[in-house]
Parts: sequence; C-alpha cells; structure tokens
Amino acid sequence: MMVAMRIPSLPLTLLIALSSSLLFAAEKPKMNVVLFLIDDLGWMDLSCQGSDYYQTPNIDRLAAEGTRFTDAYAACALCSPTRASVMTGKYPARLMLTQWLPSGRWSPEKHQKKEGRFLRELPLEEFTLAETLREEGYATFHVGKWHLGGPPFSLPAQHGFDVNVAGSEHGAPGGYFYPYTGKWTVPTTGTPVVKITLPDGQEGEYLTDRLTDEAIELIRENREDSFFLYFPHYAVHSPLQAKESMIARYEAVPKKERQGQPAYAAMVESVDQSVGRIMETLSELGLEDNTMVIVTSDNGGLWKATDHTPLRANKGSHYEGGIRVPMIIKAPGISKRGSVNSEPVITNDLYPTILDVAGLPLRSHQHVDGVSLSSLLGGKRSLDREALFWHYPHYNQHPSSAPASIIRRGSWKLIEFLESGKIELYDLSNDIGESTDLAEAQPERAKRLLVELRDWQIEVGAEPMRANPYYEGK
Repeated sequence: MMVAMRIPSLPLTLLIALSSSLLFAAEKPKMNVVLFLIDDLGWMDLSCQGSDYYQTPNIDRLAAEGTRFTDAYAACALCSPTRASVMTGKYPARLMLTQWLPSGRWSPEKHQKKEGRFLRELPLEEFTLAETLREEGYATFHVGKWHLGGPPFSLPAQHGFDVNVAGSEHGAPGGYFYPYTGKWTVPTTGTPVVKITLPDGQEGEYLTDRLTDEAIELIRENREDSFFLYFPHYAVHSPLQAKESMIARYEAVPKKERQGQPAYAAMVESVDQSVGRIMETLSELGLEDNTMVIVTSDNGGLWKATDHTPLRANKGSHYEGGIRVPMIIKAPGISKRGSVNSEPVITNDLYPTILDVAGLPLRSHQHVDGVSLSSLLGGKRSLDREALFWHYPHYNQHPSSAPASIIRRGSWKLIEFLESGKIELYDLSNDIGESTDLAEAQPERAKRLLVELRDWQIEVGAEPMRANPYYEGK
C-alpha cells in the first residue's frame, strides 16, 4: 500500500511574499542597450585615448566606469561596410557590402583594375541586431545616420527599428544647423541631390543637440520597458560645422599645439556632451545600472580634420589610422571598472556581445564572424580567436588608400595590395606606426599569413578585382 506524502502548508504571508517576488522577477526588464556609433571619430580623438587637445570628459568617465579596448577595429576603413558589420555580425566581404554607398569613385580610364562587385543596400535576408532584440521584446530606436540603403526597401524600418529619426540613404547631413538641408552630387552622373536630414526644427538649432533631444525623449517614453537605442551620430563627419563659441575656445590654442581643426574639435566636444546628456538621463530615471552603453566609431578620422600620430594614415586607408578606432563598453555587473584590454576586437563582435551581456540566446548562424566580448569585459585578457580580416577591392579618394586585403594575427599584420600584388608585413607590438615593412626580412611568416588570408577569402566569398580593359595607363 502506497503512503501519500504530506506537504506542510505554508503561512499565507509567505505565499504572498513568494508570489510577489516571482512576479517581480518575471517583470524585471532585460538590460537596456545604448550604442553610440560616432562617424569618423579617430583612435586618438578622445582624452582617454591620449589626446591633450580634444575635450571629452563624459566619454572619459564612461571609460573609467567600464572597459576601454586599445586594439579595437572597424570592419572597414569607410562607413557603410562597418555599419553593416554592426547590424549583422558579419565581415563586409561575406555580406558583399564592401564599399561606401552609393560609391562611384571608380574611373575606367584611371584605374588599373575593375572593382569587386558590391551590394548597394543591406540585404533584407539578414536578421539584424535590431530585429533580434525586437523579437526578444525590446523597443528599438534608430537616431542619426543610417547609410545602408534607402527607400522603399532598406531604411531602418525595414531592418528592425520601431522608430527612425533622421536615418536615410545619405552619408552626411545637408548641414549641422537648421534647416539641415544641402546638396550632394552623385559621383557617377554629376546629378545633384537635395538632402533633407530632418523635416523641422528651430533657427540656430544644432543637429547633434537635436538628435540627443530626440533620443532622450524616446528613453523617457519607454523607461518602463526594455529598449535598444542605436545612436549613430552624423558627427564628426564633414562638413566641419560647430557652434562658434566652442570653436573659439580651440582657436585660442596655439596652432603648434593643435591636434586638428578647431571646428572638428568643437564637433567632438558636442558629441561628448551628447553622451553625457544620455548618461544623465539614464541616471535620473534609475536606468544606469541596467543599461549597457557602447561608444565606438565606423573608421578613422578625416585627414583634413585630425591627426592620428602615432598611427599611420587616416580614414579610407587600411593602415592603422584608418581602421583602428576607440571602443568603450560599460556593462553593469559585468565590465570591470576602469579596465583596459589590448586584445584585438572588431565591430562584428558587438552583435553577439550585446546578446550575451543581455542574457539572450546567441544567433551564431547570423553573427558568424563575431565573438562575444563578455569574457574580456569580466577581466579575461584574450579570446579564442586566431585572426582578424579585412577585404576592400575598391578605390576611394582618401590619402594612403588602395585596394587591399589584410590579416592581423597576434601582433602581426599583413597587407596584400590588390592592384599591384605587393605584400607588406608589420609587427604592431614594436611598430604601431607601420614604418618598417618586414615582408622581405621574414618571408616565411609573410607566406604563411598570405596563405591564411587566401583561405579566408575563399571561405567568405570575397570579391576579386579583375583587369580593366578601359585602363589608359597600360
């Protein structure tokens, strides 16, 4: 005969307390995410990165409260491919979105090679970071520069964002002051296009401030819910326009002590103020301890605007000055306060990192080229990854730019120039400025890295460059 087990009854007050705690646990919002992607912000353009010229106290404070990566990279030396890597967790070469959009700098008469084929919008088949977070119950907001396609099929609304403020197919605003309008000439046709960054505003209004106002309003409206704020500032991209009072402060610095143009420095400061205002809002609403905040850039700074010494070159080049960028991540409860990490990381990594930190399921088949950085945030010094890669089978008009494919393994960086076939090899641990090419001195190492680079090109389906029959220089 079976004897029934007698379960002792619990006091009513204890049952109520347990029910309340379970309900609270079920309703507790997931970790919010704020991702600042600053346009053309160079590796040396923050005080916490070593600049004595640029004033960035708010971003510096974020670095002091989180993790700063010294060897962080953009997935390309130009904007659109890096933005695609952030949204998809894939290398631009795998996406076949390897050039800024819509491009048009190639010349059939002047360029020896035909460029590799590339897409002119982010494919709808990609399941973006925003789509993943929205599926997990997040409200998703895009505020600022999109530059991954245009209407009707490839704006933020078609890629997972509930709200889009100022995002369009354009890579720069018409202007940074109201009415934010301007003209751009399509390179291939010479056709003028009118830019309308925002439909309204007030006289004297500054774009960086206005976008911050919009972002703060969205945070306040959704403070009771989990949200993802993707805030890709148009700044500090040209045109170099800033508030006169701020420009004057940098003009007062003797020219020999300036790192860049005063207008650019003022734009950097306005972005820093934006970061500070967002952080103040999170603190005021009691959300700071449940919000992951990331600050990074899509490529190096414009050569006319800023100096990246000791790095070589600037935006558009795949030397370090064009692809090494600031990256700061504050993940409450995970990132070690004030930690600095020198492991090579890349913008592909942001997708899985955000999911991992938020406690959400990873989508390894989607962010196939990204690795979660949560272990580095927690204090680990290295990742289980052997190398990083770049592939740019295109031309642009920036100094030191050339079609190239690159591998960085450990401290070693090999560059294959796709037009000439020349190979360069650098040891970044001893030569961060890439001043001494070691390809001839270490031919076996160069050969091994080139084989590894070739294998990667095949794996991701990297587009080749082909002979140009119209080239007049042959």
